[in-house]
Amino acid sequence: MLRYIHKLQTKDLSLVNAMIPLGSCTMKLNATAEMVPVTWNEFGGLHPFAPREQAEGYQTLFSQLETWLAEITGYSGISLQPNAGSQGEYAGLLVVRKYHQSRGESHRDVCLIPTSAHGTNPASAVMAGMQVVVVACDTDGNIDLEDLQLKADKHRENLAAAMITYPSTHGVFEEKIREICDIVHQSGGQVYMDGANLNALVGIGQPADIGADVCHLNLHKTFCIPHGGGGPGMGPIGVKAHLRDFLPTHPLVTVGAAPWGSSGILPISWAYIAMMGTQGLTAATEVAILNANYIAKRLAPHYPVLYTGKNGLVAHECIIDLRAFKKSADIDVTDVAKRLMDYGFHAPTVSWPVPGTMMIEPTESESRAELERFCDALISIREEITEIEAGIADQVDNVLKNAPHTVEMVTQSEWDHSYSRERAVFPKPWVREAKFWPAVARINEVYGDRNLMCTCPPVSEY
Repeated sequence: MLRYIHKLQTKDLSLVNAMIPLGSCTMKLNATAEMVPVTWNEFGGLHPFAPREQAEGYQTLFSQLETWLAEITGYSGISLQPNAGSQGEYAGLLVVRKYHQSRGESHRDVCLIPTSAHGTNPASAVMAGMQVVVVACDTDGNIDLEDLQLKADKHRENLAAAMITYPSTHGVFEEKIREICDIVHQSGGQVYMDGANLNALVGIGQPADIGADVCHLNLHKTFCIPHGGGGPGMGPIGVKAHLRDFLPTHPLVTVGAAPWGSSGILPISWAYIAMMGTQGLTAATEVAILNANYIAKRLAPHYPVLYTGKNGLVAHECIIDLRAFKKSADIDVTDVAKRLMDYGFHAPTVSWPVPGTMMIEPTESESRAELERFCDALISIREEITEIEAGIADQVDNVLKNAPHTVEMVTQSEWDHSYSRERAVFPKPWVREAKFWPAVARINEVYGDRNLMCTCPPVSEY
């Protein structure tokens, strides 16, 4: 069994092998010291509805974590109930609806959402019974203040909330963030802040200070709970004092199936905050921003950085634009993503929030040496694209179009490609030192999406 599990493990590139620079996903390293308590029966074996007198230690952990999160965000109330960021959005909007209803304004059901928002934002708003009105963004990726003002004025009588992400999904700090919040408040709405990018704020700014009335916190991102493969997650919400009475409470569990969400994994975030302390958390934020800007500056001569602030800087992540290569070399963002696998890297977030781009988030976990290695890989891939543009490399049969290259591909007796096997799998000297072999070559993703397969046996077989 151990060998079988290890065999499966070796097929998956993880943070053990290299950085995973997924934008807006904060794939930071998870310290073993934070993870070990989850295996203790006192935590992992405790039923979420166990009598309080049998879980006094856990109550202390919850209470301390809520206090710390309140201090970090500046909010008056915290609910640990939501099990994911998306569930946090839903819970936060329900709080806003309850607030309006308590004031005799249940007709307020319009939610303003910018085009740069996470896809879960409009979905959560609809689930919460709200009507979504989209707000445009300007050419720099910021919320268009004129369009926001126009929509806020138009829906002034029915405006319930606006959902914003700060720093924005485009990887920059919205310089007009307080004005945005003021416009919404002046029209009678509440500001919901998507906390997906909170790892660029911890220790240096508070959501409550910028004007956000409610915010969800991704414990599975900013506060170290691993979240690859769909879980587990935690998306607590923080609210200002005027919304505190409307937070979800037990025994009327309204959002999650348990009063404190996925409580079995809360020791991870508790341990992370306890060991990092105020100075450590602040330093993590500063280094995350520094790393992102280092990558942006290093790659800028080779790939256009799509959005920056007025000083040419980004927040904790940056978006590089690959769209021009489709015309110059018939290379798209997927080709670059697959080629990165040959260099031993997981691809960044592809084609989101802008199609044909890559969103890169290095986090604070990566050393300068690892950042250099990642940048060297992307710069080397740019040189490979240049060879195609110049006609030196074949436009159809090249290292990008055929990537990733597996062991099976390069060990076949016949090799009929226009480039060498060595260049296919060892594009840089450092790749030889710890080569990660992709388990499978490229598949036809579009075919798989368009041709559904059902494995259900016919009724006659029952």
